[in-house]
Amino acid sequence: MRNLLLLLLLANALYFMWSQYSASPEETGIAIVHEEDLGPPLQLAEAILPENAGEDGGETFSGRPSALEAQVGRSCVSLGPFLENEEAEEALADYQQAGLRGALRATEGEVFVGHWVQIREIEDRATANSMLAELKNDGLNEAYVVQTEDEGIKISLGLFSDLTRAERVELQAEALDLPADITPRMRDQNVVYVDLGLPPGRGAGSMIERFGEDRVLLRDAATCPGSD
Repeated sequence: MRNLLLLLLLANALYFMWSQYSASPEETGIAIVHEEDLGPPLQLAEAILPENAGEDGGETFSGRPSALEAQVGRSCVSLGPFLENEEAEEALADYQQAGLRGALRATEGEVFVGHWVQIREIEDRATANSMLAELKNDGLNEAYVVQTEDEGIKISLGLFSDLTRAERVELQAEALDLPADITPRMRDQNVVYVDLGLPPGRGAGSMIERFGEDRVLLRDAATCPGSD
């Protein structure tokens, strides 16, 4: 009888231990939160549109694309210099007709005159006259002696717009053992530029093809129309 009682106690203990171990985990439930526990409601700030910016936002935009582009920056190009107003006006009219914003800008600039072929640093006038006689005997009849305070005595062999022709005269002089060289001749003159604003995605490749790389100013060298 005593042994049976011990077996029953042991069985109850084992059953209790098994039931605790195999108990199912707590199920996921819904947490109830009261409104007063959430704190004050959040408020979204009013979106600041370009036309509303101003008092605290610095610059004011009108909302129009042209005004916005003027503020954030756009790509510009300057064509020139043009020596004749007619040529500049024709270029401006062409690009305005194509939808570009542009303006003419008159200024004073350094203009390329031509390729100057010279013999420089001649010791004295007698040496210059001797060289001049050799040049004229070889067919370079346009040569003449020049004397200035800055550069002393030299011989001019001609001023050429065509570089190939200038190089030909230079080689002809060097064949006589006369040290000729070519320098660009410049002068200050009133000129006209065409300033254009390029819309997004528009490049200046066709302008370079039309006017040449030396007459198309880009990036920092360009002036936007109306920026003066």
